[in-house]
Amino acid sequence: MKTNLKKLQDQVIVLTGASSGIGLVTARMATRKGAKLVLAARSEEALRQLTDEITQAGGQAVYVVADVSQEADVLRIAQTAQQHFGGYDTWINNAGVSIYGKLEQVPVEDMRKLFDTNLWGLIYGSMEAARHLKSKGGVIINVGSILSDVTAILQTIYSASKHAVKGFTDGLRMELEMDGAPVSVTLIQPASIDTPYTVHAKNYMDREAKHGPPAYAPETVARAILHCCVTPERQVVIGGGGRAFIGMKHWTPTLFDQYMEKAFAQQEHADAPPRPLGQNGLDRASGDLQERGNYPGHTRETSFYTEAVTAGSPTLRTALLVGAGVGLAAWLNRSALKKK
Repeated sequence: MKTNLKKLQDQVIVLTGASSGIGLVTARMATRKGAKLVLAARSEEALRQLTDEITQAGGQAVYVVADVSQEADVLRIAQTAQQHFGGYDTWINNAGVSIYGKLEQVPVEDMRKLFDTNLWGLIYGSMEAARHLKSKGGVIINVGSILSDVTAILQTIYSASKHAVKGFTDGLRMELEMDGAPVSVTLIQPASIDTPYTVHAKNYMDREAKHGPPAYAPETVARAILHCCVTPERQVVIGGGGRAFIGMKHWTPTLFDQYMEKAFAQQEHADAPPRPLGQNGLDRASGDLQERGNYPGHTRETSFYTEAVTAGSPTLRTALLVGAGVGLAAWLNRSALKKK
């Protein structure tokens, strides 16, 4: 069944994880484009500030204090959208938490808590959205990661949760297509994004966590998300660097593992000592409306790869993918020759 999506200014959008980083930037960008918003996060203070900011600027938004790891809270988000706007057109599962550290250092209860948010919260949201949108049509957008396809050393549990997100999202898409439901299901796969991700992560390393390069601005993700609100897409990788990582893992897995072990692990360590372990977003919400994080290098404000993929024709997309593969093969060949 064909999916006829509304223009952004005619949509009601549910957005989880709305109070910081990608979610915050997406909320602000969406309201400037005329969308009505149902904002969800754990911090009431941050949500109230953001909702006031939007309404004072002439936009329409309501908020729900919710922990998406609790199915009852996710149901309240849907009920709020129904009560205030008569339903919704797009549901964006963006809430997420992370952990840094070797597996042997991370308690199993922390691993379970991360999965409760990153996977089960996304499942609760996706299933609620699928029930609502199956007859009327609309969009489900799940924020995964390039770590849905590769694993970042010292972020293994986070990577595992994002692998699961991709598997669930692909299965949900196929089942809705099989039923002829007019619902677009998209997986967003950001690379390193300069958000408070590293600051909010629970960190068991001996240094403060930081992103490995290259890092992109959260606006690159927000633009892709809003594009997918109005244009059916299967999945969108944010950042040419992220696409290269996925290609490297696919074509030269042993070399990729060596890169992770010898280079990337060091790039994840900042110079500063770690903040107290209790200061993390896994165990408690942050009340700050913060878009950017602590990335010390140059943040790329746009991704030419992602812009081209989301704006280009199918032929252009194929050319970009082939070009990326040829470029990666040439780079790997040069590297191999240098070692001889």
